[in-house]
Parts: sequence; structure tokens; C-alpha cells
Amino acid sequence: MDITSLTGVASAEYADATRDMRPQKEAGDSFDSVLSAAMNMLMETNALQNDAQSAKITFALGQAENPHDMQIAEQKALAAIQYTTAVRDKLIDAYKEIMNMQI
Repeated sequence: MDITSLTGVASAEYADATRDMRPQKEAGDSFDSVLSAAMNMLMETNALQNDAQSAKITFALGQAENPHDMQIAEQKALAAIQYTTAVRDKLIDAYKEIMNMQI
């Protein structure tokens, strides 16, 4: 707590001592960085699903040289969806727990 506004006394020693005590914001701790990471995860999941869909279409048209590529794309998309769903569920649980806290 900065008491210079309360007492009107300011000294260089006090300013130096309290500067190190203030919480430092880190780039990874802001809500904006968390939200952008979540949006990037959703875009990556969407891209993997689009790749799996195009691999299915390519295989169905007979243009695929290797059927394993389609299966790999499907497994990557499935893993991404499962991970995204798990993160979403944890975020919803955390939100519900915060909303149930009494102030």
C-alpha cells in the first residue's frame, strides 16, 4: 500500500523499498493472453478438423495414395477435440465454483 498520498511524505528510500514489493505483471498472467491462447487452441482444433474432413473427401474420391493419412488426420482431430472439450469443461467448473463463492 502506498502511504505517500496519506501522509504527504515521500522519500527515495521508501520508493525504492516499495517498488520491489509491488506485484509484477507477467506477460503470461493477463486475461488477454489466456483468452488469446484459448482462441488459438480453438482455431488449431478447427484446422485439424478441416484437414480430417478434406482427407476423408480425398479418400472417398479415390485420390488418396495412402489410407493411413486419413486415419492419422482423423486421430489428430479427435485428440484436439477431446483436449478442447476437457479444457472447456474445466473452465466451466472453475466459473461455477467462483460464482458459488460467497463474498
